[in-house]
Amino acid sequence: MAKIIVEVMLKPEILDPQGQAVASALPRLGFNFTKSVRQGKRFEIEVDGEANAQVIESIEKAAEVLLSNPVIENYTVRVEK
Repeated sequence: MAKIIVEVMLKPEILDPQGQAVASALPRLGFNFTKSVRQGKRFEIEVDGEANAQVIESIEKAAEVLLSNPVIENYTVRVEK
């Protein structure tokens, strides 16, 4: 069994109101280390067997079609060891 991680983030030029809200709240709660915050999504996908090239290709297609909006988001796919 293999675990594949898909991380989806807004493109840098897209405004992130949720990230901005978190960045504003952190100092009010006493956390003063923040320069900025961007919020994203993480998907953990477990597959039977190894994460071979065909499996990774299928997951990348799913990330493009279902898990992300490629107009405003970027995604990365990696196999977790």
